Amino acid sequence: MQVGDILRKKTARVATVRMNETVAIAAQLMRSSNISALVVKDVVRTEGNTAVGMFTERDVVRAIAEYGAAGANLKVSQFISVQQLVSCSSQDSLEHVRHLMNKHHIRHVPVLENYSLIGVVSIRDISTAFDEEANAQLAISA
Repeated sequence: MQVGDILRKKTARVATVRMNETVAIAAQLMRSSNISALVVKDVVRTEGNTAVGMFTERDVVRAIAEYGAAGANLKVSQFISVQQLVSCSSQDSLEHVRHLMNKHHIRHVPVLENYSLIGVVSIRDISTAFDEEANAQLAISA
């Protein structure tokens, strides 16, 4: 099974936040969309969907734990590592992406094609896909 198989079942909309937005704005976006991670886009790059990082619930907690209430006013860019964006393509296997997640201790991976953001795959997406595949195999053998 490939990442593209998951993306075909998900909504095409990918929630993003710009690097210069505050932690509070990012948290509000996650809350209103009922999601736990946002793809961070570079403010300077105006062409296409260029992903430079991920901002997650863990980052919100880290901001508040380290800076107290003032953490909500800090920029998203202070909590992401732009040099270490871990991404995949729609042709990558779910096993490969699961390995990336385990290796880098992350739960969300942006999906890029020709440097453009086309989706995000989460550990929950992968777990669900493996469960569905196992159930399909059980149904066939029954």
